[in-house]
Amino acid sequence: MALKPLTTLPKNPLKIKRALLSVSDKTGLPELAKALHQSGVELISTGGTAKAIEAEGIPVKDVSEITGFKECLDGRVKTLHPMVHGGILARTSYQPDVDEINELGITPIELVVVNLYPFKDKVAEHSVTPAEATEFIDIGGPTMIRAAAKNFAHVSILSSPNQYDAFTEELEEKMAISFETRQKLAKAAFAHTADYDSAITNYFTKLIEEEPAQQFNLSLPLSQELRYGENPHQKAAVYGDQNEFIDCFHGKQLSYNNYLDVDAALNIISDFEDNERACVIIKHTIPSGVGVADSLNEAYQKAFSTDRVSPFGGIVVVNQTLDLDTATSIDEIFTEIIIAPDYSDEALELLTQKKNRRLIRIKKSVREVQTSSFRSIFGGLLNQDADLQPANEDEFKVVSKRRPTGQEMKDLLFAWKVVRHVKSNAIVYAKDGRTLGIGSGQTSRVDSSEIAVAKAAKEGLDLKGSAIASDAFFPFADGVEAAAKAGAKAVIQPGGSIRDEEVIAKADEFDMAMIFTGKRHFRH
Repeated sequence: MALKPLTTLPKNPLKIKRALLSVSDKTGLPELAKALHQSGVELISTGGTAKAIEAEGIPVKDVSEITGFKECLDGRVKTLHPMVHGGILARTSYQPDVDEINELGITPIELVVVNLYPFKDKVAEHSVTPAEATEFIDIGGPTMIRAAAKNFAHVSILSSPNQYDAFTEELEEKMAISFETRQKLAKAAFAHTADYDSAITNYFTKLIEEEPAQQFNLSLPLSQELRYGENPHQKAAVYGDQNEFIDCFHGKQLSYNNYLDVDAALNIISDFEDNERACVIIKHTIPSGVGVADSLNEAYQKAFSTDRVSPFGGIVVVNQTLDLDTATSIDEIFTEIIIAPDYSDEALELLTQKKNRRLIRIKKSVREVQTSSFRSIFGGLLNQDADLQPANEDEFKVVSKRRPTGQEMKDLLFAWKVVRHVKSNAIVYAKDGRTLGIGSGQTSRVDSSEIAVAKAAKEGLDLKGSAIASDAFFPFADGVEAAAKAGAKAVIQPGGSIRDEEVIAKADEFDMAMIFTGKRHFRH
């Protein structure tokens, strides 16, 4: 049967006479029910929601009184009935609808208050079975939400407890709900069901091990509007739950560029173990220096000495509680953001004196939950596995005649941790738990190597006996020769070039130790 659309939507305020409440999250429910009752609204409810309302001494009708049919199938069927959905979907400004529901004995419902079973929380439990998970797929709830949202011209829909206060305030003040409010609530309701269905779809995609997923679904709430994007003329916002990972407890709001830098900082610091005192200085998402040492202050000094210019206005991230000595060293130059798992009281007393500097606590490692990375492109996006898995030394292969010494092996592993977080073409020289030179983002690997060598020379750092890491294979032997002449004695790289034999021969010529990792770490 063809729909009979209204030519225009009625925009008059809506009086609430009858409300249906059925919620999983009962936060704020007693207060809302009281406000509705005091406004003369008849309340209809189901199961646990009805019991919670009755416990407050507020009169409420069970939905079975409306449908004339008891809930069945362990509560799976409660509200799926024409007496309910006819009351929600009836266009009460459209006379044919009014005549029909009168003939059927259906009374309109002007307010629907529904939120859904916590499916996301349930499937986040590692031990949950598919049978348990599917019981948390709400059917009646989304149906009521979508019905009310579709008919927002005649019905209000509350799909979240955080909407209750503003709603009751408007109802008590105006004795009705405006068209504009109903429209905004409808939009929020459709976002709620879209997010819910997205979570279910993604769960089933994992369940059937569909790779790649035939449909990409991502639903993230607005975290905050940003003042601007990369540049002042670009509008920007951040979505998701960044507070799960960080607590920016001091200083101004993070900017778009700050978020990119913090993301880079969280990624690289996750590569260092808790028993290592590590410090990384980030500038424009790239590490300008990295150090590990017996003390955090020494680690900072190592990182800073790699490049004494770039750290100005940069980001410092450490993987241990930030102490006063290290904080004092960092405070000697302007540092825009400092990130640490925690801060000593003395360090906080010093660092909080500058109001514009951001201080961030790490709440959770990105490695714990980040499994994918996304980038927008023309017409869509790219999706790939996150490159956060720690290096597996069992996969390494010594291809040179000379094996690396114990110290060289430490330097190689350190350089390999760093180079995976540097933009391609990436070259890192390192020795004794510190970076000596970093070259990144160049169109040739030789250029990156020359930049790394030049930076080391500028800072008076000796590359003799150092290790060099390359994020991808050396396409020609000249890169290894240049590294040897700069002073490097050990090389770590993925291997895989058609000229690998020439490259290995050049390493042997200069008595260099060379390791193939078998794994590339491009960062475009």
